[in-house]
Amino acid sequence: MTSFSFAEKLAKIFIYSKIKKEVISVPLEIVRNDLTKMAVDAIVSPANSSLSVTGGLNGEIHRLAGEKLSLECKTLCGCNTGEAKITKGYNLPSKYVIHTVGPVYKSGSEEEAEALANCYKNALELAKEYKCETLAFPLISSGKFGYPKDKALRIAVDTIGGFLMENDMTVYLVVYDKKAFSLSNKLFADIKEYIDDNYLDLHTEFSRRRYAPAAASFRASTPSYEGESCSVISDLEKEINEIDESFSQMLLRKIDEKGIKDSVCYKKANIDRKLFSKIRSNVNYKPSKITVLAFAIALELSLSETEEMLKKAGFALSKSNKTDIIVEYFIKNSNYNIFEINEALFAFDQNLLGG
Repeated sequence: MTSFSFAEKLAKIFIYSKIKKEVISVPLEIVRNDLTKMAVDAIVSPANSSLSVTGGLNGEIHRLAGEKLSLECKTLCGCNTGEAKITKGYNLPSKYVIHTVGPVYKSGSEEEAEALANCYKNALELAKEYKCETLAFPLISSGKFGYPKDKALRIAVDTIGGFLMENDMTVYLVVYDKKAFSLSNKLFADIKEYIDDNYLDLHTEFSRRRYAPAAASFRASTPSYEGESCSVISDLEKEINEIDESFSQMLLRKIDEKGIKDSVCYKKANIDRKLFSKIRSNVNYKPSKITVLAFAIALELSLSETEEMLKKAGFALSKSNKTDIIVEYFIKNSNYNIFEINEALFAFDQNLLGG
């Protein structure tokens, strides 16, 4: 099995957003939630080869679904490692339960990684076959089967992301443990140092100001337009008529310049197709700042190009915003791996990039 390369793969994005300006789903979303309470078309249950009731999440799924789930599982003749089988959800909020058997982690061989990837692939294909539009996974094999959480997470994101590049489905990855998002010590230290060197504490900045002198300065510098209103209005109309390209226009231009398809761009940015359609059809569409940054990273824009795109949407990079500083750090280091960027944002308790 070929090892996963996050810099080369297209779908490396996940979302753990606390604030969303666009109320719309994204293709792959990382959430902290109770999987059994997810109101989706199907949830994935980590099972054993006999599909019998075990402890942990599997046992909880069976308990809440009711006895009929166990009875249906007995008719499926078991399940091999990496395979997936489907049943009804019965008393669960989800219509279906997809059962898959993850590998037990021993040596970290390629066979184990391939088996884990097959769990996601086969579950996704089964959900597609049953016309599921929404699907929720746990982090398979990362519990009592012992698969290291960071490795399990990367295989999950890579496999799901690859599927979503070719298919339309909203997938949730339910992750409880923040340890799954473990930055290397060096990367964490480097980012922390960069934040310490660049972060502007707004409270400190404001404490140095005096509003009265600022207001006086404003009054002193404000010209009088008395008797010149017609001239001012004329100049204003001229400026409006010469307005620069919008965010939407710049985004589409950059996509053309990069020579990529629209679908590659919005999926690489983990942006929902419906949201991208809104942006494309509305030349004056106003995105959230997080969305702009996601597109900038997906298009691998330089820092100056990123700043230009932000300005088109009415934003700017700020030294008083840790998200901005972290994104700036990665751009300056020519690292457009959104998985790592979001991993860093998560580690510093910031909103993650995406729709």
